Amino acid sequence: MKIEGSHLMNAPRERVWKYLTDPTIIAKCLPGCEKMKAVGENLYEATLKIGIGAMKGTFGSHIRMEMIDPERQYRLVVEGKGAIGFLKGDGVITLDDSTQPTKVIYQGDVQIGGLIASVGQRMIQGFAKQTISQFFAAMERELEGSGRET
Repeated sequence: MKIEGSHLMNAPRERVWKYLTDPTIIAKCLPGCEKMKAVGENLYEATLKIGIGAMKGTFGSHIRMEMIDPERQYRLVVEGKGAIGFLKGDGVITLDDSTQPTKVIYQGDVQIGGLIASVGQRMIQGFAKQTISQFFAAMERELEGSGRET
């Protein structure tokens, strides 16, 4: 399943980058994230609670940031497993500040298998869009709350 889109963040690129690469802030903004901790350089373990329709479960996940071009882009690789299935995905996050506000562009592929895949691709895509929207709304609140910091 392809996931792509963009979101405008009303902050300078440098600050948006700082927030989009900080595991504490990511964990706080990511819906269903119960914990996220660094286990190596640019490598994290996370526990995510996911509910799609009647299908609900907890996933243990590994998240890795690669091909980091500071303040411009990075590749994110995610693998997760839980009692109701698995997910694998990778994507590229790019920051474009050629116009203000800063534009965050995301493109990626996600594979979902196991019981959770039985809810159907349309429902999974709806869940993904909603989760991304909630993540960026929470990230905006974080950025606004720290507007005095630079």
